[in-house]
Amino acid sequence: MNPSLTRVPRLRASARGFSLLEIMIAVTIIGLLLTIAIPAFTRIRQRSLNTRFVSDLRTFTQAFESYAVLHGAWPPSASAGAVPAGMTDDDFKTGAWSTSRNSVGGRWNWDRDSFGAIAAITVDNVTATDAQMALIDAQIDDGDLSAGLFKKNSGRFVYALAQ
Repeated sequence: MNPSLTRVPRLRASARGFSLLEIMIAVTIIGLLLTIAIPAFTRIRQRSLNTRFVSDLRTFTQAFESYAVLHGAWPPSASAGAVPAGMTDDDFKTGAWSTSRNSVGGRWNWDRDSFGAIAAITVDNVTATDAQMALIDAQIDDGDLSAGLFKKNSGRFVYALAQ
């Protein structure tokens, strides 16, 4: 028998795992996807927080206006986070009002005869940027934080219900 015929040809062992080049390409693709996704996620999150703030503000506005119609006057001023006297859970989301922080990082406050308004909902100690608050202002007012019903005054954001 011929020895060359009995010899089994050696097959090259197949490489297991990924080469360094394949790993680098995968990491690069993931990095590119993240550079696109993170800013989009941040914008969506900010838009969601702004929408929640506007929704809460409208709910509180409606409750204060209902109170004024029923009682013939606005409720008395209250400290930050405190529910004004006479406001009840039936017409007021007291849980959302009195939580430690709202969706823009501040605290709700009810003021009468302050900040150039007869009646106003104010927010103090806001952690949101002025640019974010200007976007909120554009949704509910004129987009200018120095004028209109929603404006920045002495470090607070004031939404005037009656001027």
